[in-house]
Amino acid sequence: MMDFNMFVGEAVNEGRQQMEQAGYTQLQTPEEVDAALEKDGTTLVMVNSICGCAGGIARPAAEYAVQHEKRPDHLVTVFAGQDKEATARAREIFGAAHIPSSPSFTLLKDGEVVAEVRREEIEGFVPSQVVAKLQAYFDEHC
Repeated sequence: MMDFNMFVGEAVNEGRQQMEQAGYTQLQTPEEVDAALEKDGTTLVMVNSICGCAGGIARPAAEYAVQHEKRPDHLVTVFAGQDKEATARAREIFGAAHIPSSPSFTLLKDGEVVAEVRREEIEGFVPSQVVAKLQAYFDEHC
């Protein structure tokens, strides 16, 4: 019988690896979040999650969305439920109007939120629909 904690650990490691292979930088501390989100230009923040249904849609969408002519200057990710302080700091930077959602995508331009794709726009959809939404935001803001 598989230990639940071992299963969660494997799912987290797979989720991290998938995002790194797609070109996203892992942010695991509040200091890393501050440094990454202070950069000029556009930054896509993917809030990763081990949630099977939504996470299994968001991670492929994150990978394929950035294979587009226009794309953010910086790709970063925090892992909700795992890197709790980093995730909390990112959400704090997103501002009071931001309602925590995981998985989710937040697009910033020069440190200001310009677009979001929340869990309810991911769960129940196919990755290509999420990719289309993200790429439309890239066309508009990048």
